[in-house]
Amino acid sequence: MPVKSALRTLSLFEMFADQKRALSLSEIARLLDIPQSSCFSLIRTLQDAGYLYSLDGRRQVYPTKRLLDLADVISHHDPVLDHLRPYLEQLRDVCEETVILGVREGMSVIYLDVQESRETIRYSANAGEKKPLHSSAIGKAMLGEVSPREREKLINRLNLLPVTANTIVSTNQLDEDIKQSLARGCFVTRGENVSDVMAVAKVIHGVGGVFGVAIAGPMHRMEDAQDRHILSLNDWCQKIEQVE
Repeated sequence: MPVKSALRTLSLFEMFADQKRALSLSEIARLLDIPQSSCFSLIRTLQDAGYLYSLDGRRQVYPTKRLLDLADVISHHDPVLDHLRPYLEQLRDVCEETVILGVREGMSVIYLDVQESRETIRYSANAGEKKPLHSSAIGKAMLGEVSPREREKLINRLNLLPVTANTIVSTNQLDEDIKQSLARGCFVTRGENVSDVMAVAKVIHGVGGVFGVAIAGPMHRMEDAQDRHILSLNDWCQKIEQVE
């Protein structure tokens, strides 16, 4: 069961990232859709802890760098990313497309790292984003990791909502797609999670668990280079698992 106060605190910082400016008590309460009394208590708690500071005669608040400094330390000691990030950067440079590292969390995939392509037109995403298992390339790769019996049960439990017009929303079609992908050795999405974006993905074992790696980019570029990207991804996964 979600902890309401924790979610509210996270929503506060996400709101500042979205607004990109200092905010008053009334603005924060309105944007978070909470009573001003609850908002005042939240702000005062975070000010006392050093995460917010007052300005404009104490009528507005803004986050300090405390959260950034903590996040920087945490990120630089991530046991998975500390090991894999250089390899992810190499794969991005070889393919010239965005490279994503993700892991299954329940019925979703959560992005752990995103190394964006340097191309002007590219697929963009952020670490921490959650994607459905049935519409994302990494999600499909994770479905391919479980036994056929477990996969059937899992697919039947999924809420196969259409993310785009191309999303697979049939349990039989999704199961067949996974089987074909297993035979091919690579999992593919074509505009199923983001329109006009194609991705190819595989899983890697080790580094503390099972993770998915995807190469994603605009459909027209990815289709032209699909075979090359799959070869690069295969080579990359073999290299990582040999190191492990």
